[in-house]
Amino acid sequence: MFLLQNLKHAYNGTEVLNVAAWQVEQGSQWLVLGPSGSGKTTLLHILAGILQPIAGNVSVAGQDLMVLKPAELDRFRGQRIGIVLQRLHLVPSLTVMNNLLLAQYLAGLPQDGARAREVLASLDVAGKAGAYPHELSFGQAQRVAVARAVVNRPKLLLADEPTSNLDDERCAQVYGLLESQARACNATLVVATHDQRIKARMRNHYVLAASRS
Repeated sequence: MFLLQNLKHAYNGTEVLNVAAWQVEQGSQWLVLGPSGSGKTTLLHILAGILQPIAGNVSVAGQDLMVLKPAELDRFRGQRIGIVLQRLHLVPSLTVMNNLLLAQYLAGLPQDGARAREVLASLDVAGKAGAYPHELSFGQAQRVAVARAVVNRPKLLLADEPTSNLDDERCAQVYGLLESQARACNATLVVATHDQRIKARMRNHYVLAASRS
């Protein structure tokens, strides 16, 4: 599903990520663990094509991300990769439905209201399709962010610290949403976190060491 080789990244001359090789199969689920500053967010951003490493190779769904031009990379990301960031980044001026339709539009896909409603219903927020982000509870907004990430049936679903600062019950709920939606799309799921509560729930672990100062 994806393959990383000799991957390195640094900020201001300080190495924050060094992955010799990591290959993941389609439909598998992985937990990326490591202390703060170990490069978890950097790794996810590289997998998503948001950030280009200083060295190495990145292949996702058979596509070498390093050879794509910016517009091609944006289109590929929209069609193949779903992302749930620490900050949800819902567009405040758009309704829930239009946030999902925007994700389809930016990916160059037909705007499919039926698909958007299907995903919202699967996450128990179908009744919020006409609401604006500020009208949602935190839990509802999280569900909408997950819906937006999976509306285009991604091959790769990434989540960055999705359970930080959540109580145990909500932590379990958020992980359950990510797991169920990944299975529905047969997407590879990669969750980056330092939250030990979900460690036992994911069989595959990739552990990053602390960054080198």
